[in-house]
Amino acid sequence: MSTAPTKTKSRGKGRVTLEDIAKLLNISAITVSRALNSPEKVSDKVRIKIETAVSELGYIPNRAAKSLATNRTNTIAVVIPSISNTVFSNVIKGIYDVCTPADLDVLFANTYYSTQKEESLIAKLLTQHPDGIIITGLDLSDKSKKLLNNAAIPIVQIMETGYKDPIDMNVGISHFGAGKMMGEYLVARKYQHIGFIGAQMDFRSQRRMSGFLTALNNAGLEATDYILTTKAASSVKLGGQLIADILTTHPQIDAVFCNNDDIAYGAIYECQRRQLQIPQQIAIAGFNDLDASACINPSLTTIKTPLYEMGSTAAQLLVKRIKNQPIDNTCIDLGVELKARDSA
Repeated sequence: MSTAPTKTKSRGKGRVTLEDIAKLLNISAITVSRALNSPEKVSDKVRIKIETAVSELGYIPNRAAKSLATNRTNTIAVVIPSISNTVFSNVIKGIYDVCTPADLDVLFANTYYSTQKEESLIAKLLTQHPDGIIITGLDLSDKSKKLLNNAAIPIVQIMETGYKDPIDMNVGISHFGAGKMMGEYLVARKYQHIGFIGAQMDFRSQRRMSGFLTALNNAGLEATDYILTTKAASSVKLGGQLIADILTTHPQIDAVFCNNDDIAYGAIYECQRRQLQIPQQIAIAGFNDLDASACINPSLTTIKTPLYEMGSTAAQLLVKRIKNQPIDNTCIDLGVELKARDSA
């Protein structure tokens, strides 16, 4: 039997429908629908005929009609502040690796760290009626929180925990605790003039710095003079500029905690350009433990964050909630690990 597109009148009129396929194969539209949505319920012979016709006619399933029938769209929305940052690339991979086998499509939105952009994107994404949403951080505007609360869908806030209660579910780490851990480590290594440099100082970076300064203050070290931050986007080049600037004003600094690994890489390269020995003359520490951190010379002392696991765990929570499966813990702190290497 030929299933050439020229034999269906509606092909020239617009979108191919289930009825077009049914008429071509001389079967019912219900049988076509069953083969596409529950292929195990039709014979292999019928299923193959329908799949062939679907392929040749270029049939596109009507997601809107299906979602009306099932109250599901088989999509989730993900709102992140950056798609170029390696940190979020690892999170996204974790989300995909769970959603793909669960037959969930993923809609991504990039806020560029803008509260207003975040509000607008949440509103637009919700018009697509996703089955759930993953959103970055606990610091949402009142408008964003209202939109999400009114959506009546599962929500997972990721990247941090412990700062405030989530709207629904929560997966992440304590940034305050992570910063405090690094501060205590550098104090224990007997450094006396410990500084902090950072870029893209979002809420999580600010809490990281706060924990770090708390550790220094608890040790009786004055650290407020040794801080240099900027809201500019983080980069290796900027890390070099920041360390150069802080060394110009405070040459006595003997250790620096950088708010992420990119900044730390730049700091290391700039110190090497100045022929400063690391860590003998100045120690450099970072945050996140990106892939290159163990490979550069000297290898970077940093805080390892479970980026992939944040994405995969958040997606697992959504899948369970969408399938009405029980969830033992809706707020999950995945913890961090300090990776002590050559730079500090």
